[in-house]
Amino acid sequence: MPGTAVAGRQPKGYNRPLRVALKRSTGEPGAIRGRFGGRFCAVADCQGTFTRENIVANYLVTGSAGFIGFHVAKKLLEEGHAIVGYDNLNPYYPPVLKRARHERLREFDRFTPVEADLCDLETLGRVVESHKPDVVCHLAAQAGVRYSLTHPFVYGESNLHAFLNVLEVCRHAPLDRLVYASSSSVYGGNRDLPFSEDDPVDHPISLYAATKKANELMAHVYTHLYGLQTIGLRFFTVYGPWGRPDMAMWLFADAISRGRPIKVFNYGKMQRDFTYIDDIVSGVIAAIERDGLEPYEVLNLGNHRCEELMHLIELIEGELGTEAEKEMLPMQPGDVPATYADVERARRKLGYEPTTPIDIGVPKFIDWFKARADLIEKVRHEQETD
Repeated sequence: MPGTAVAGRQPKGYNRPLRVALKRSTGEPGAIRGRFGGRFCAVADCQGTFTRENIVANYLVTGSAGFIGFHVAKKLLEEGHAIVGYDNLNPYYPPVLKRARHERLREFDRFTPVEADLCDLETLGRVVESHKPDVVCHLAAQAGVRYSLTHPFVYGESNLHAFLNVLEVCRHAPLDRLVYASSSSVYGGNRDLPFSEDDPVDHPISLYAATKKANELMAHVYTHLYGLQTIGLRFFTVYGPWGRPDMAMWLFADAISRGRPIKVFNYGKMQRDFTYIDDIVSGVIAAIERDGLEPYEVLNLGNHRCEELMHLIELIEGELGTEAEKEMLPMQPGDVPATYADVERARRKLGYEPTTPIDIGVPKFIDWFKARADLIEKVRHEQETD
C-alpha cells in the first residue's frame, strides 16, 4: 500500500488493473471481486477473463474548474464515476468562465465541488480523508510562461507548495496512483525535434518550466521513498472548447472577431504541437486507469504534429470569415520557437493515439466560440473591469 512501501521497492499491485484490481473472493470458487471498498464489482472465471458490472471509481480531480480538469472530470462523470472537483477559482483569468465550467459539472449527481486552496493542507487532508479517492488527478497549477516573468511568487505557491501538499496527502492515504500535469515547457531551448522523454531537461528558460520540472523531481522522491505511484504528463499546447482566454487560440479568435489586431511573436516564425482537448483527455484517463505502468512515469501527450503558427491563424481567419490585422513582434522572453511531441512512449504504455489535426480541431473551437457568445461577452467584461 502506498505510504508503507520500503524505499526503492516496487509496491505491490502495480501490475494489476486499477479499475479492476482484483482479489479472490472468500465466496464462490473462482469468483473475483474488486477493491475500492466495494464501489465496483467484476466477475471472472479461473482463467482471468472478466466482465465489468457497475464499475464505479472515486476520483479527486484538482483544477476541475480549469480547462483540462473540467474536460477530464466531465468525461469521467459521463462514464459513471464519482468525482470530487477541487479548485480555488483564482482570478488569473476571469472566474466567470471557471464558474460556468463547474456549473456544467454540477449537472451530474456524482460530482462534488470543493472550492478551496491546495496550499491549505488541513482542508485538503480533510477532503481526501472524507472522500477516500482511489486516484488523485492533479491538474491544478498556475499556468502561463509569460505571467511567470511578472508574478514569480504565485508559481512558488501554486506549483511548488500546493504540489508538495498533494504529495504529502497522497502518501498518507491508501490510494492507487497520483496522476499530475507537467508541461512541454520543461524542454526549454532544446533544438532536437521531436521532443522525447529521454531528452535532457536541465535547462528551463522560464520559471513556469522550472516549477514543472521540479514537480517531476518531487514526484520521483515520493515514489522512491514512499512507494507512491506517480504518473507525470507533459502537455503540448492544448486547445479546444471551454479553453483558456490567455492562450493564442482564444486571443486570436477574440481579437479577429472584434476587428482588433493580433500580436504575432517571432514575426510569425513559430511552430507548435497543437493538441486538441479530446485527445488530451483520452491520454489523461488512460494514465488514471491503465495497468502495467511503472511506479514512476513521465510521458508526453501531444498531437505529434509540428504546425506553423501562420497556418493556425489562416484557419481561424477562414472560420471567422475575416482577415486578421497582424502586429508582428519579436520573440518574447521565456518563449521557444518550436514544440513537437514524440508520443511513442505514451502510445506504447497508454494506448494513446491523437486523432485531431488542427484542420478539424480549430473549426470545432470556433463553432463553440460562436455558440457561447453570451459567455464570451461575460469573460470580456471581467477582463475589461479587472
